[in-house]
This record gives sequence, structure tokens and C-alpha cells, in this order.
Amino acid sequence: MSNRIILPRLMEVGAGASAKAPEILAALGCSHPLIVTDRMMVQLGYVDRLQAALSAAGMASDLFADTLPEPTEASIIAGVDKVRAGRYDAIIALGGGSPIDSAKAISILGTFGGQMRDYKFPRDVCEQGLPIIAIPTTAGTGSEVTRFTIITDADKDEKMLCVGQGFMPVAALVDYELTLSVPPRVTADTGIDALTHAIEAYVSAKANPYSDSQALAAMRLIGPNLRRAYHCADDRDAREAMMLGSTLAGVAFSAASVALVHGMSRPIGAFFHVPHGLSNAMLLPTVTEFSLQSAPERYADCARAIGAASQSDDTATANARLVAELRALNRELQVPSPAEFGIEQSRYFELRATMAEQALASGSPGNNPRVPTLDELIELYAAVWNQE
Repeated sequence: MSNRIILPRLMEVGAGASAKAPEILAALGCSHPLIVTDRMMVQLGYVDRLQAALSAAGMASDLFADTLPEPTEASIIAGVDKVRAGRYDAIIALGGGSPIDSAKAISILGTFGGQMRDYKFPRDVCEQGLPIIAIPTTAGTGSEVTRFTIITDADKDEKMLCVGQGFMPVAALVDYELTLSVPPRVTADTGIDALTHAIEAYVSAKANPYSDSQALAAMRLIGPNLRRAYHCADDRDAREAMMLGSTLAGVAFSAASVALVHGMSRPIGAFFHVPHGLSNAMLLPTVTEFSLQSAPERYADCARAIGAASQSDDTATANARLVAELRALNRELQVPSPAEFGIEQSRYFELRATMAEQALASGSPGNNPRVPTLDELIELYAAVWNQE
């Protein structure tokens, strides 16, 4: 059985990769990009630096800098309108997962129209909008190398998973130096997000030899370096390892899909505005413990890859150490439970059934080694409410 692997056409990886944007645009035959980003990238000076480099290469660029964390369709409409009114030949997505996801949606809606709901899973979006050059500034989402985007339907409090080749960036510039300014909270949340991507890709029912190789490589990079990057922002070796690990984890889950953690995470984010990486972190230890019995050897491989278990540990020992390590990681990186985050308890428990239904409808839980029933999902939401 073969597996289809979709990757960006061009990639630049390493220190200074982001400076290659003009060269990449020229290689793609483009010269008038719209930069899609957020206000933080403007404040940090990253946008000015990018526009100066483009201008020096004789390339005009425009800016849409109003993307929001956890983007909604309403938050990207102005960007969509800008694409429809302009004569752009590319989009440069600069920022974390939210600007890159926003850029993917803007590319498709700006070119083909409609509403985001028209493109949500299970539709396979093959249409090609404006080519996207993705420049990630966090080591977490892997969106620069994935065929996914997630946009929230604010009217229904639903995070819509959209899938297809049309959402794959044509180029990715993976420059770890852009992450040196990322604060500890974001480093933790995006780092555990990347770890979740790698683990879920490896245990997914859609895992394959290619995705396995990328997932294991990602875990070996992330495991020893996440704490280092969290505690010491200017640890360049740790930052470089985390950035590459995040990208490889993105390649892995783009080829194998994510599973139960992501399925449960999206409704928490949609209803309670919890950042995506943080809601994944809240769920990862408990969901892993729930799933162990259905893929013990696979989870043992994960434990060994991240350094939680040794090669000599038997499967049961490795699995126990994996769960212990994930819980210890959450404590050290100060990941709050839903209760500690400040979510209203009565509303959380009132919405458990709805969240469980949305999680199942997303399709991601179906990739999990142990596919939960609706009642099991409801109980899992209760189990993570105030876990240690």
C-alpha cells in the first residue's frame, strides 16, 4: 500500500532562512505579495525587516496585520477583501500558527469565494489559491508544512478543520532565530503542541513508514530541548532543535493525521478561548493514559524517543514512564488545568456532551489507537477538569 506525501515545493531551513523570502518569491515567479501577519510581528520589527528586503529586491508588498489568535472567519474577512480587490501573486504568512492558518484561509476564500464552512472536513480542498510562503515564528504548530487549517465559526463556537492540498504552503522558510524572542508561556504551549503532533502522528491509525520516521526524529529533537528552551530563551541550540522538531512533527501529522487529543482540544478552544497548544497540553497526559492499552509498543517507542524511558525498559515500564514524564512536563512548564485556567465549572460540565459530539464529528478521534465512545469522551473531559 502506498501513501501520498504532500510537502512544500521549496524549503529553507536554518539561521537566516527568513531573509531568503525575495529569492523564494523570484524562484516562484512572483513579485507582489500580500504579507499576512499580526500586530506583534509589526511591533517586533519583523515586518519592517521583511518589507525592506522585498523592496531592496524591487518587489512591492502590502500588509494585512490584523489576524487574531485562534482565528475566526470574521477576523480574516478584511484580508479576504484585500485579496479580492488587489492584484497579488502570492501571500507571505509571517507568524505563529494563527497567522499561517489565517493566510491559508485567505488564499482560498480570496480566490474562490464562499464561506469557510464550505471548505471544512470531510471536503478535500484541492483548489489552488494564491501561493503561500510560510515563515513560522514559533516552534509548535508546524502549519508551514501541513495541508490543514483551523478556523472558528464564532456563531456556533466550532473550530472547523479544513483539509486538502490547497492549504499546503508552496514554500516554507524555517528560521529558528525568529523564535529567540518568544516568551516562556508561548514556548511551552507551542512546544507541547509540537510534541503532541509527533506522538499522535506516530500512534495514528493512518501512520505509515514515512510519517513514522519524521515523528520519531521530531520526538528525539523535542524531548531533550523543550525544557531548555522554556527556561533559557536564548539557548540557540535548544531553539534550533525545537524549530526543526516542530517542522518535522508537522510533516509527520500532515502525512498521518492527528488523533484524540486534537479532536478534544478544538472544542475547548472554541468554547473557552484556550490557546490551541495549551488545550492540547491540558489533555495530552490523560488521553495518552486512556489510549496506552491499544498501542503499547507504539507508545513505548515514544517514551524512548523523548528520553523518558531507556532502550532496556520493557513496554509496560516505558509506558508508565511516558505518562509520568508528560505529567511532570506539564507541572514544570506550568500548564494549567481547565479549572486553573479560569473556565467556569458549571458551563464546562454543561457543554461536555456538545464538546464530545464536536470532537467525534471532526474525525480526529477515529485515528486514535483507542477510539472512544461518546460517553467515554464525556468522561475524559471530566477527568482533565482539575487533574494534577
